[in-house]
Amino acid sequence: MDGWMGRMLEVDLERRAFRERELDPELLARWLGGRGLGVKLLYDRALGVEPLHPSNPLIFAAGPLTGTPVPTAGRFSLVSRSPLTGTVFDCNSGGRWGVGLKRCGLDVLLVTGRSPEPVYLEVSEAGARLHPAEGLWGKRVSEVMRRLGAAHPGAGVAAIGPAGENGCLLASVMNDGSRALGRGGLGAVMGSKNLKAVVVRGRSRVSVSRPGRLSFVIGESRRWIRGNPVTAVGLPRFGTAVLVNLMNELGVFPSNNFQQSRFPGTESISGEALEERHLVKRRACWGCPIGCGRVTRAGGQQGEGPEYETLWSLGAQCGVDDLGKVVEANYLCNDLGLDTISAGSVIGCCMEMAERGLVEGGPRFGDADALLDLIEGMAMGWGLGRELARGSRRFAEGRGAVEYAMQVKGLELPAYDPRGLQGQGLAFATSNRGGCHLRAYLVGPEVLGIPKMVDRNSTLDKPGLAIFAQNLNAAVDSLVLCRFLQFALSDEYFARMLEAVTGLPYKAVDLHRIGERIWNLERLYNLRSGMDPAEDTLPPRLLREPVAEGPAAGRVVLLEEMLPLYYRARGWDERGVPDPRKLASLDLPA
Repeated sequence: MDGWMGRMLEVDLERRAFRERELDPELLARWLGGRGLGVKLLYDRALGVEPLHPSNPLIFAAGPLTGTPVPTAGRFSLVSRSPLTGTVFDCNSGGRWGVGLKRCGLDVLLVTGRSPEPVYLEVSEAGARLHPAEGLWGKRVSEVMRRLGAAHPGAGVAAIGPAGENGCLLASVMNDGSRALGRGGLGAVMGSKNLKAVVVRGRSRVSVSRPGRLSFVIGESRRWIRGNPVTAVGLPRFGTAVLVNLMNELGVFPSNNFQQSRFPGTESISGEALEERHLVKRRACWGCPIGCGRVTRAGGQQGEGPEYETLWSLGAQCGVDDLGKVVEANYLCNDLGLDTISAGSVIGCCMEMAERGLVEGGPRFGDADALLDLIEGMAMGWGLGRELARGSRRFAEGRGAVEYAMQVKGLELPAYDPRGLQGQGLAFATSNRGGCHLRAYLVGPEVLGIPKMVDRNSTLDKPGLAIFAQNLNAAVDSLVLCRFLQFALSDEYFARMLEAVTGLPYKAVDLHRIGERIWNLERLYNLRSGMDPAEDTLPPRLLREPVAEGPAAGRVVLLEEMLPLYYRARGWDERGVPDPRKLASLDLPA
C-alpha cells in the first residue's frame, strides 16, 4: 500500500493489552487519516462515551502524506471527546512525532483504559511496551522531554505536564519540546488514563506510488510557497506574530475580554517587538519550508514562541503590554502543559468579572504578575486557579455571569473580533469543536485576500465561503498538512500530491466531498452525544454590543442573517440537524 502503512495499534492500559489490526484500504481511501480517520474511529467505537471515562479513546493518527517529502508532512492528529466542550475534538501538531509514528509502521495508535499506576508508552517497529512513570509524574514537560529523550535517543516524545495530571480542562499534550496539541483539554483525557507520555521511534519508510510525479508537484508547490508574501516573507521573518499590528490596525484585535477591538499596547507585544527584544533564531517543523517557529529568550530562560494567538491571549486579552512577562507566561504554559489561548482567555474573563465586583479580590487588567500566578494555579489546582481550570464557561456560569465568557460550545475564542469579520463570526459559531479559527480561517479572504479579497463587513456569500473552507480544511487536516500551506497552494495541489503518493485518482472535488463527509459525521457525533444545536451561537457581547471605535465601529455580528442560509446550504433542517437525504448522499448513518 502506498502512502498508508495499513496498520493500527490498539493499547488497553487497564489490561496492559496490545493488539495490532490491519486497516481496510477502503476505510483509508474514504477518510484519509489524521482528523478524518480519527473522527470515524471515535464515532464507531465511542459514541456518547463521557470524555474522562476510561473507554474514551485517545486516537493518535498520521495521514497518507505524513513522512513523505511533501512540504509540512511531519504532522499528526490527536482525536478524542473533549472534557472542556463535550464535543468531538481534534488537534494537530508539527515536530517529528508524527513521522516517528509512521516509521513504526502505523497509521493509528488508539489508546483506551486507565492504568492503575502512572506509565509511559513506548512504540517501535518491534511492538509496544509500558514503562513505569512514577518518577516522571508531577514533572514539568521540559524535564520529561529531557529524561525520555536521553532514554530513547532520536525518538519523538508526546507528554503531558502537571495540568493534565491534575485534570485541568485546559490541559494540552506537548510534543517534541514546545509543539502543542493545545486545545480542548485532551491533556486531561491523557492524564485521566495515568498516561504520562508516548514515545515513538521507527525506521520504516513510507512508500510513494509515483516518486517522479511527486517530485514535480512538490517543485511547483515550493515555487508558489516562495512566491507568496505570507509564506515567503511574513511568516519566516516574524512568525505568526506578524499579524499583531495588522489585526490591531483593522480593529479586529480584541482586548480586555473583547470589551474593545483594539489594544493600546499593541506595539509593545508585536511581532516586530518580539524580533527586536527576544528572538534568538527561527525554527521549522519537520519537512517545513516556511519556518514560522521562534526560539526566544526572556527572564533568563530560552524557549519557543509565543505565537500570535498567545501574544493576544496572555497580552491584549488580559490588558498586559509587558512583552517579557508575556513570553515568560508562554514558557510557563508550555512547561505545565496548558493551552495558551484558553488560559489567557479565562484569566481575561476573570479580570473583567473582578472589575465588575463579581470576583472578590480577583486580578485586574494589566496585572502581569497575577497572570503568572494564575497560570500556575490552574495547572496545579491552587486557589482561584482551581476554578479557572474548568474553563471560562463553567467559571462564569458558577458566578451567574456566563455572558462574560468569550466562548463557543465551551471553547474560548481566539484572537479575532468577529464584529469586524462577519464570515469569521459565522465560522466561530458553527465550528464543530467550539470557538476555533482553524475550522474555517475566513481571515484569509476577509483580511489577507487569500484566495481573493471579500468585504469583511458584509454577510453576502459568507455561508458558502464558510462551508467551502470547512470542507477543504477537514480534508487537509486528514492528510495531515499545515494550515499555512493553504495561503500559497490551491486545493488542486493537495489532490495532486495525494494522487502521486497513493496512486489513487484523487481530484480537488474528491477532497471537498471527503471534507464534507467528515464535517457531517462530526456534527452527528456532537448531536448524538447530547449537543443542543442552539449552541451554534456567539457570546451576547458580539451579537448585541457594537464596537465603540475604529474601522469596525458600530458593528455587531449579524449571525441571524447568516445561520439559516448556512444550514440550508449544508443540507440540514432549520434546527441544524443533517437531513437524512444529505447523510445518504455522503454514505453516513441516518
